[in-house]
Formats: sequence, structure tokens, C-alpha cells
Amino acid sequence: MPRMSRPIFGVLWFFLALSTSAAAAPAAGDLSEILKRGELRHIGVPYAKFVTGSGDGFSCDLIREFAQELGVRYVYVRSSWKNVISDLIGRQFTVSGDDVTIIGDAPVKGDLIANGLTMLPWRQKLLHYSRPTFPSGVWLIARADSELQPITPSGDLNRDIAEVKAMLYGHSVLCMPGTCLDPALYGLNDIGATLVPLPLKMNEFAPAVINGSAETSLLDVADSLIALEKWPGKIKVIGPLSLPQTMGVGFPKTSPQLLNRFNAFMDRIHKDGTYRQLVDTYYPGVEVYFPEFFNLK
Repeated sequence: MPRMSRPIFGVLWFFLALSTSAAAAPAAGDLSEILKRGELRHIGVPYAKFVTGSGDGFSCDLIREFAQELGVRYVYVRSSWKNVISDLIGRQFTVSGDDVTIIGDAPVKGDLIANGLTMLPWRQKLLHYSRPTFPSGVWLIARADSELQPITPSGDLNRDIAEVKAMLYGHSVLCMPGTCLDPALYGLNDIGATLVPLPLKMNEFAPAVINGSAETSLLDVADSLIALEKWPGKIKVIGPLSLPQTMGVGFPKTSPQLLNRFNAFMDRIHKDGTYRQLVDTYYPGVEVYFPEFFNLK
């Protein structure tokens, strides 16, 4: 579950913590090491149609195409939302809002993350993102029988977000701190809603609402669209809770050559139509919800 806000830089102690323990932390290989190794390790979390868990998905196909361009073998490394960044950067950490604290080392398991990784300020302190690969945003969904009714879009996204937030007083909301479904990111901690944090997989939030774990839930756009298709008549979208967000592929800060090569690859597949074919395969019609993003391509 990746934001259109200016990057927020860590305080001095954070960078000191990185520098003092850099020698002990293993690093993923940059482009030359990957070419020598002959394989590209794609870390992913099964999520929406980005990584299906069956060997395909938008992100799997994207990175498989990239590996083919590099002339190396594609290797998928399954992870979880809790561990995916640690598996890339070799660090254990905690997150509080936009603050990150390094607490130890972890084994490096791959070379990049691709699974619909929303660009969030705290994540940008830990890794580098590619150019945007997909648009996103966070919506509020509810059970179909909820008394909450979908808003009428005003044409002003900030006004629409404020209207949705005002409706949440006294209602329960499923969320997941430390991800793009963290209520703190959207100012939901002090609006009178009952927050219900659950350690669910992203595709489990909609059925949890249907089954009564809470009346509403935060959910990103990609999962919301899939849920509406999978459970017609069971849920409804109340309205937006975030400004437009973007997703990207995550790279270790020690791999600038690999990042640059991937961005060049993205330029190529936009020009030759490969990118649009991938979008149409897994998310047909998504441009209706994000015309600005796709008109720029």
C-alpha cells in the first residue's frame, strides 16, 4: 500500500546512525555486480495485481522485462510489508510518522523492490525511488449497508478530503500503521474516529470490512478497484483521504547505476508502448481515475 509532498529530510542523528554502522551493514549489488552475478533479484510483496503470488502481475512483468534488457536471469524474492525494505537495505528500523530510527542490521535478500510501493517521505529516507511507475491515492471504503454515503465530488480535492474526514466522527476505521494506510499520514488520529489497526495483508482489508471488523477502512485505489470488482454490492467508496500519490520501484542508496539504468528502461518502454500494454493488461480503464498521470506519458 506508495505521496505528492516535498521530501522530508532526516535529522542529523539519523544520518550519523547510518554512517557509523555502514561498515557492518551488507549492501545490495549495484549494476556491475548484478551483471557479474548474472541475476536480478526482485523483492516483492503479493499485493493487488502488482504481484499476484502466482509468478505474474504488473510489477513482476515490469522487472522481468528489465532483467531481460540487462541480459540477466530474473529471480523473484517473496517478502512481507513488515520486512520488504529491510530485505533491500540490510537495516532494521522503526517508524513514527515521518521519523525513522535505525535499530540494527538485517540480511540483504534482493536488488530492488517492486510491488506498488507508494512514495512516502519516511521511505525516501531509507531508499531511492525510480521515476513514477503507477499512480495511486487512498480512499475510504465502507460496507454497503453503512449509513455513510459517498460524497459528491466538488472539483476541489482538498475540500472532498475534508468532507470525508468530517464524516468519520464516531465511526470505526481499519488501518495499518507503517504503510500507506497509516492514519497519521492523513490526519485521522484526532478527528473522533475509532481507529482499528490490524496487521492484515492489503487484499484482506475489504473482506475484513465486509465481515464486520470495522465499518470503514483506508484502502488504496488499486486495491479498491479490485475489491469493487471482486465483491460487487458489498462495499462502496465514500471518497478520497489523500492527495494524488505515486508508486515507484525502490532501490538501495548504494545502487545509483542500477537506478539510472532502470529509469532509462522506463523511458524506453513508455516510448515503444510496452508500458501501456502492461497497464492495459492488469488495470484496464485506470486512466479514467488518473487522467493527469497518463496524459503525461
